[in-house]
Amino acid sequence: MNRERAGPPVADATRREARWERAVLHVDMDAFYVSVELLRRPELVGRPVVVGGTGDRGVVASASYEARAHGVRSAMPTARARRCCPDAVFLPGDHARYREVSESVMARFRAVTPLVEPLSLDEAFLDVTGAQQLSGPPTAIAARLRAEVAEGEGLDCSVGVAPSKFLAKLASEAAKPIADRRGPRPGRGVVTVRRGEELAFLHPLGVEALWGVGPATLARLHGLGVRTVGQLAALPEQAVVAALGDGVGRHLWALAHARDDRPVEVDRPTKSISHEETFEVDIHDRDALEREVVRLADAVGARLRSGGLTAKTVNLKVRFGDFRSITRSVTLSQPFDSGRVLATEARQLLAAVGVEGPGVRLLGVGASGLGRDRPQQLSLEDLAGGDGSAGAAGGGDPESWRTTEGVVDAIRERFGVGAIRPAAAVSPDQQAGAVGDRSPWGPDRRSPDERPSKNRRGRSSSDRPGR
Repeated sequence: MNRERAGPPVADATRREARWERAVLHVDMDAFYVSVELLRRPELVGRPVVVGGTGDRGVVASASYEARAHGVRSAMPTARARRCCPDAVFLPGDHARYREVSESVMARFRAVTPLVEPLSLDEAFLDVTGAQQLSGPPTAIAARLRAEVAEGEGLDCSVGVAPSKFLAKLASEAAKPIADRRGPRPGRGVVTVRRGEELAFLHPLGVEALWGVGPATLARLHGLGVRTVGQLAALPEQAVVAALGDGVGRHLWALAHARDDRPVEVDRPTKSISHEETFEVDIHDRDALEREVVRLADAVGARLRSGGLTAKTVNLKVRFGDFRSITRSVTLSQPFDSGRVLATEARQLLAAVGVEGPGVRLLGVGASGLGRDRPQQLSLEDLAGGDGSAGAAGGGDPESWRTTEGVVDAIRERFGVGAIRPAAAVSPDQQAGAVGDRSPWGPDRRSPDERPSKNRRGRSSSDRPGR
């Protein structure tokens, strides 16, 4: 692994480097989930390792550079990854452990600057403009931070240094190790783009490097004969707008000229919270789906309350066995943070969806329209609700149900997420696993005696598909 050790304090000559007017770092951990697993499984170092959902319907969360050399990539279906690299070791993900390590890494970032914007568990932007007086130039900060993460966490990271977030992210990608069939080649570790060098760095890159260039936009740009960022920058802005539309066209044209003044946001507002589940076998039974809705809604409600958030909109996502996907939503008149409210509304949305034909491959429940308003008393109409409504399950008292959910949160905080779960999420003949017990990357592979049998309609005989 390409690791640098922390050196002596910044030398006077280095400190005399001209102060950057604005300095942004993008720090990206190298193969983060795999690297965390290798700390626990050092005997796998040097082998192709894939972390994610290990079942046939799982997806890859992270792949070692040895596996990447065979074409394995994040978000690839696990079944395809097995075909790409039959010799790879496939490990189920441990999201709780990755979050714990991520918190430790982010704490190291915040020791450098309070201006840290996490993008995910394994990457973040840091604005180090104000840290230069004490810590030296941004390039020295980046090298030292990289060495400290390697020394303190046993993990490698790549760092991009630039005057903007956009260029810093591209620079960190250029700093990454390189996958090679003969073995991973160390990357540069730190790549710096100084003011005045932006276009020389940016313009030779493929146009797909720009944020917002997906497959459809890329096809349109190729139709214009545009292959590189420089070729896009050479076009008149109006020509790009005419081809791509006003919003996308102006956005990409500005990026092609290295124009990005977005600040590093320490408190990025959460826009939505959701949980999705890909099932090991397609579910055709509506009762089983309703139990899944209750389980997913319970997890989303718990996350709302733990973040001190409320929501206004309930979202339902259904992906059928033939890969068709639909979404449905309903906006309520009052903010809520209750998994019970989520479940009630999501079940009503599900009731309007026909699921008996191809069956359901994936189900998701989410909450959006987030804020910090206190949940309000339900109306008299709510209190008089029938089966599954607020009044029926809450004993006619919304405050008592809110208290109950608070007690449930406290139990889970002390004994784990699986310690208590909604009775409506448990099938008659089998306990239902909590969302926190399951992989967010799809079902894991079971031993033959654990696999649910299927009847002629593809329904699980246990009536409890999934992990």
